[in-house]
Parts: sequence; structure tokens; C-alpha cells
Amino acid sequence: MIRKEQKPHIWLSGAHFVNDIYTGMLNPIMPFIAAKLSISMAIATVVLSMSHICSSLLQPIFGFFADNILKRIFIFWGLLFTAIFISFAPVTNTLPLLILFVILGSLGSSLFHPQALGFIVRFSTNDAGKNMGAFIAMGTFGYSLGPIVSAFITQFMGLHDIPYLAFFGICWALLMFKFVPKISDKIVEKNNSDFANTFKDIFSNFKLKLLITISILKSLITTSTSILLPFLWKDLGYKPFAIGTALFAFSFMSGIGSFISRDIEKRVGAKKVFYFSMISTLPLMLIFAMTYKTCPILSFVIFAIMGLFTAMAMPVTMVMAQSIMPQYKSVIGGFINGFSWGVIAIVMSALGFIAQAKGIIPVLLVVALIPAISSLFILKNLFDEG
Repeated sequence: MIRKEQKPHIWLSGAHFVNDIYTGMLNPIMPFIAAKLSISMAIATVVLSMSHICSSLLQPIFGFFADNILKRIFIFWGLLFTAIFISFAPVTNTLPLLILFVILGSLGSSLFHPQALGFIVRFSTNDAGKNMGAFIAMGTFGYSLGPIVSAFITQFMGLHDIPYLAFFGICWALLMFKFVPKISDKIVEKNNSDFANTFKDIFSNFKLKLLITISILKSLITTSTSILLPFLWKDLGYKPFAIGTALFAFSFMSGIGSFISRDIEKRVGAKKVFYFSMISTLPLMLIFAMTYKTCPILSFVIFAIMGLFTAMAMPVTMVMAQSIMPQYKSVIGGFINGFSWGVIAIVMSALGFIAQAKGIIPVLLVVALIPAISSLFILKNLFDEG
């Protein structure tokens, strides 16, 4: 039986699930949207990168306001914008209109996440790590469902039917007002710091900078594979549903990794979780590169396992970072959950052109090598600093 005080966590995690369904919808079908609009892989990658930039890079800014103005209305409008504009983006008939809808939908996601993270923390009375793990896992599960939903509709019904999916997000946004309580202004502990000083405080902390760097490196793997591999698979002749299923498996296993990471960290320690998560991607990517043509089923399995291992460090990173400066929970949540993805999205704008010129697999092998090497320095300093 669900206790009354647990209900806000459930509804917020459910909202995260619904919101991230939409954020995961575009990646598997973008090669087919690009074909419809006659744009190249490089340009389509830029469009997807803009989506990640707008949904992620601005999260620390919205997080600053979330730490001072914790209101349900931001969660409502964020989810509403995401649901409507992302759902209608695939039916746009010009590149500028596609970009506009992608930007507006992604801004909605950027508005949603820091506020929802702030609510989760303030509704947590006992195990914040467990609640945070559940919240992140539900978002990851939603993100994993998005590709298979949009790919299924694209293949068996057509891109023109995807806008109907907006209905579910609109309904959940309305339900938030009934099931997520208001937080009184008296309860919100304002940090009484201005915008510049808040960011100065965060970036003056060495351990926080290391944790943000870890988050950026983990995002590099997830973003590059989810954006570039659909184009590889389309060139190999795979249908939308097969591509969506592969991305679903990767993201679903990422959700499992997020969910179990807290228990694993309690058993073996945070340092081992970080090392394993950051280093394991390289050998897995090498196996994928050797099997994606000759043994596609095995390569799909390896891809899914990559999602499991990659995500294990994320909840641990979030809880560690927020515990360093608890007065900036939402801002830090925006950096870990959003800013890092936005930074990598900017990088992806260039990687799309490089992958078009040099090949997708060579780019992904280099991408997998970077966190494996960087972990040796980053983790040593993170844990040696005490």
C-alpha cells in the first residue's frame, strides 16, 4: 500500500517518464525525417544537437530559479511544451519549422527537469538516494520507450500520426495539479545568492567540477551512439521499428543501471562504480564494431549492455554532487542532468560532419576511448581529495 507521503515521488517520477518519452522520440526517426525533407546526416545531427542543447544546456539557469521559486506551474508548462511541440515536429514540412518545433519542445524539457528534481529532494524525508534513483530510472525508462513508440508509428502508420501522442503528455500535466502538492514559500529555503555568485560557488569547488566532468563524459557515450547509430542502421537497410527497438534496449538497460546503482555503490563503493562504468564502454564498443555487420543480433546485445554499464554512475554522481552544496540542489541537478548533455550536444554538431566524412564507427571508437583514459586522472583526484 502506498503511503500518502510517497505519492508526490510517484507522480513526479511518472511525469519524468512521460516527459522523457517525448525527448527520446526523435532519434530513431530523424533519418526518415531527414529523407522526407532532403537534408544530410550532418544537418540532421545539428538539428538533434539543437534539441539536446535547448533541453539540457539551460537547465542550470532554470535550476537557479527552481532553488528560489519552487512552483508546480513550471513542471506543468515544461511537460506541456515538450508533449505538444516534439509530437508535431515530425510533420513539419520545412527545415526552419522543424528547428522551431524542436527548440520549443526541448525548452519545455529544460524547464521541467530542475523543478522536478527540486520537488523530489524536498519531498524526500529518508532515503534521498533511493528516490533520486527511482526518478532518474523512470526518466530513463521513458526515454527508452520513446524510440520504440515513434518508430512503431512511423513504420506501421506513418509520421503523420505521431502528433496524436501529445494527448498523453497534456493529460499527465493536468494531473500534476491534483496529485503533486504545492510547496509553500516558507518551506523553500532560498539560498539568497545572486545568479553570478551561485555559479561562481559551484565552479570554485574542485570536487563538483570533477563530478560535472564525469557527467559530461558519460553523456558523450549516450548522445553520440543514440544520434549516430540510427543513420548507420538505416544505411544498412534496417526499418524504423528495428532501429527504435535497439535504442529502446539501450535506454531500458540504462534505466536498470540507474535503478541498481545505489545498491551496488553501497556494496563496492562509489569509486569502483565510477571506474567500471567509465572504462567498460571501450571494450564493448570494440566488440560492437567487430560484429555490427557480421553478427547484428550480438551487436544489439552488446549495445544494450553498454547502456546498462554507462548509466550506473549517474545517480551516484547526482547524489554526491548535491550533497557537496545542498543549498544549490536544483542548480547542481541542472548541471549533472542537463548541462552535461548540452555541452556534448554542441560537440555533436561537429561530430556529425566528421562522421559523415570519416565514418560513424571510427568516431564512436574515439568517443569510447576518451572516458576510459580520462577516468584514470579524474577519479584519482576525486577520491584523493577526500
